[in-house]
Amino acid sequence: MPDAKKLERVVPIGALADQTGVKVETIRYYEQVGLLPPPERSEGNQRRYGHKHVERLSFIKHARDLGFPVDGIRALLKLSDTPGMTCDEAHAISVAHLDDVRHKIARLRSLEKELERIAATCSGGVAACDCAIIEALADHGQCRHVRH
Repeated sequence: MPDAKKLERVVPIGALADQTGVKVETIRYYEQVGLLPPPERSEGNQRRYGHKHVERLSFIKHARDLGFPVDGIRALLKLSDTPGMTCDEAHAISVAHLDDVRHKIARLRSLEKELERIAATCSGGVAACDCAIIEALADHGQCRHVRH
């Protein structure tokens, strides 16, 4: 019976990038920071990725698309790699990330209001040195909605 590892289809980094939609530089970065295990190398020292790399990279990409930070993804991957773990920690990580996203949304809404206020002060057509927007940006004390 042939060795299953030898039968696994391996692909170079460019093909992995095409399959997953992740740039080559990003794949290398994920290897450097330990999210993606180092691949086997060909005789010519080219990286060769298998199905497990595709699955793991797809997981990482989806988590990044949802805005999870690298450390959060690392923790989630560690949980998924550890047999017998419950999803309590994964739940806590996702809830903390959701709280962070909600905080960012609130800050963006505040920023939107401030930018609307600043933009409403100018109708255009005046010299830049007399522009109400430039004056508002120069006067940091006017900022009522955005907290620093």
